[in-house]
Amino acid sequence: MAESLLIDHSATKEEKYQAILPQIEALVFGEEDAYANLSNIAAALKEAFGFFWVGFYLVKGGQLVLGPFQGPIACTRINYGKGVCGTAWEKKKTLVVPNVDEFPGHIACSSGSKSEIVVPCIKENEVKLVLDIDSDNFASFDEVDARYLEELMPVIAKFL
Repeated sequence: MAESLLIDHSATKEEKYQAILPQIEALVFGEEDAYANLSNIAAALKEAFGFFWVGFYLVKGGQLVLGPFQGPIACTRINYGKGVCGTAWEKKKTLVVPNVDEFPGHIACSSGSKSEIVVPCIKENEVKLVLDIDSDNFASFDEVDARYLEELMPVIAKFL
C-alpha cells in the first residue's frame, strides 16, 4: 500500500491525473474492503486537486446513499433521477455541470458548491455508485476531468 502521494501542484490538471491514477491503483491494490478503498480514493482526489467536496454515493435500496467523502457535510440520500447525482445514475453517464444553479432540479447539499462532475461506476450493466465532485468555483470541470475520472471507474469496480 502506498503511504503518501507524490503530487506536483504546479503540474497541469492532465499531468496531475496522469500521476495520481496509478498511485490510486497502488493504494487500493490488495485491499478488498470497499469503504476503506473509497475513503482513500476520496482523500487522494481531494489532496491532489483541492476539490471543495469529493465523495461517493452508493446505490442501496433504490436510492443513492452517502458513502465515504471529504469535505463539508452532505445530503444523506438522493433519489433516482433527482439532482445531478440521481440523473447521472439514471442516464448511466458522466455529467459535467458548469453552474449547479442552472441544473434543473439541482439538490443544494451545500451552498458553497458552484460546479460539479458526477461519474457513475457501472458493473454488470448496473450503476453501483457515483463519484461526486464539487467545486466552489464555476466551470471547474471539463472533458479532461471526465476522461480521467471515467478511467478510475474500472479500478473501483474491481473491489465492489
